[in-house]
Amino acid sequence: MSGELLTCAEMAKADAFAVAHGVPSLTLMENAGRLVAEAIAARFKPCPVTVLCGPGNNGGDGFVVARLLDESGFIVRVAHDADHRGDAKEMSARWKGAREALTPAALDGARLVVDGLFGAGLSRPLEGAAAQVVEALNDLPVVAIDMPSGVSGDTGQPLGGVYVKAVLTVTFFRKKPGHLLMPGRALCGEVVLGDIGMPPEAANTTASSSEAVNHKKSLHENTPSLWHLPKPGPEGHKYSRGHCVVVSGPAHATGAARLAARGALRVGAGLVSVASAPDAVAVNAAHLTAIMIKPFEGAAGLTELLSDKRLNAVVIGPGLGVGHQTHEMVVAALGSAASVVLDADAITAFKDDTEFLFRLLHGRCVLTPHAGEFERLFPGLLDQSASKLEAVRLAAKRAGCVVLLKGADTVIAAPSGKAAINANAPPTLATAGSGDVLTGFVAGLLAQGMPAFDAAACGTWLHGEAAARFGPGLIAEDLPEMLPEILPEILRGGS
Repeated sequence: MSGELLTCAEMAKADAFAVAHGVPSLTLMENAGRLVAEAIAARFKPCPVTVLCGPGNNGGDGFVVARLLDESGFIVRVAHDADHRGDAKEMSARWKGAREALTPAALDGARLVVDGLFGAGLSRPLEGAAAQVVEALNDLPVVAIDMPSGVSGDTGQPLGGVYVKAVLTVTFFRKKPGHLLMPGRALCGEVVLGDIGMPPEAANTTASSSEAVNHKKSLHENTPSLWHLPKPGPEGHKYSRGHCVVVSGPAHATGAARLAARGALRVGAGLVSVASAPDAVAVNAAHLTAIMIKPFEGAAGLTELLSDKRLNAVVIGPGLGVGHQTHEMVVAALGSAASVVLDADAITAFKDDTEFLFRLLHGRCVLTPHAGEFERLFPGLLDQSASKLEAVRLAAKRAGCVVLLKGADTVIAAPSGKAAINANAPPTLATAGSGDVLTGFVAGLLAQGMPAFDAAACGTWLHGEAAARFGPGLIAEDLPEMLPEILPEILRGGS
């Protein structure tokens, strides 16, 4: 399955394309219902099931699920309160079993509920009988068809105060942004994506002709299929794998830089150095071995250091402090020929001078803010945008560089509109220093020649995968040490 994501409107166009090119709509509905029924049968033993069917195609899928579960030994009731239309009307006619009004009483005795009310396309809050039934679900396990009803397929946000929380969501052809963006991802439970017989080229009809050619505004789930990890060549050497420089904070705040440096080294940069002010040299030297120390003083010293074109990637911000000196050092880093990752204090230092920063940024830069830092650079943008995805895309266009907004649903966007949503980050990443390691991963990949968007996406995925594999008890220092297990699998084409 492709990692490409489609909005609800794009999915509707893909459906229409499939039908126009010879795939009967009833066949698509039958296949969708069969996929849901098979997913249920694989996870639940036969039990009493109530299938909630709305008036449209989601309800039509529900009637197919009811029929197939009945054939598999489940005790099935269908609840609906409206006449059906189109293909749903035909599937309703094929259901010969029990049916009743859509009321909370329809849940009596059920051990499992199938949500076939509205799916991803709903754009208004649940109301009436549907809302009353959803409010009465309580702790019953729910399997959602396409998307939990009451949750936007485009944003992952609840459309009102009443919405379904599913343990399993089965969707078709391509996932939607709402399957990955929080809180939608949590409300979906396990997400199963399946093939229902749609031609792959149906996805290409959703963009304009120019976008279809250059994929500028493509949207993907962030997986290894989206990028290519740099692979050392047989004649390669450490200098050909790039030299990453991490700018250290003062003596009392050096740990963040060392975490980033370790991340850059483990992810494959040929050389990594920590650039240290004189008062930080001793403490950094006491903790580092393979990572070198490069003393410097102030912005002028950093400019001189980075005049060496072999130093081709820079991390600036972690532990640096906020003030005039940080401001000037960021200007020095952005004035060099190196790729630059700006994080933490390097972002906050420009909260009152954002337009000046945006004029300095370029296509080899990556901003890695958390939500608070994002707000400092782009005030109000998250609240004013339809979704986190839209906000990050607008931010990347405004800044003129790649923006990586960290979180449980990290979003990476390029100025062109190309974007990826990351969904593999476990809650254990909420630990001190983990963001510094992520910054190092991204910079280490930039040092090896990865384009900025790819480096940001790859670094984010590796960060989540490392945390997931380590499990409970994770601290930031553990993240780089998981890469020797993960990187060979990626290079072999696994994961």
